[in-house]
Amino acid sequence: MTERYYRIPIRGRLSERFAAAFGGLRLEPGPEHTVLSGPCVDSSALFGVLDRIRDLGLELIALESAPVAAESPRPGAPARP
Repeated sequence: MTERYYRIPIRGRLSERFAAAFGGLRLEPGPEHTVLSGPCVDSSALFGVLDRIRDLGLELIALESAPVAAESPRPGAPARP
């Protein structure tokens, strides 16, 4: 598996103190959910993140992925044609 960029929305608003629990993924808090985003090097790293979400009792809303390009997409940035 090649490195992929992930967006993982979870229910609830997480503070920055949770950032270390998610292996360097960026936390983007919203009013009703938080989005974890960033690259995972392989499926083992992704399953580690999903396990932590479960272990913390958080509710997974979705899992979105895309291949990592030379310039990783920034959340909220417009897509390049």
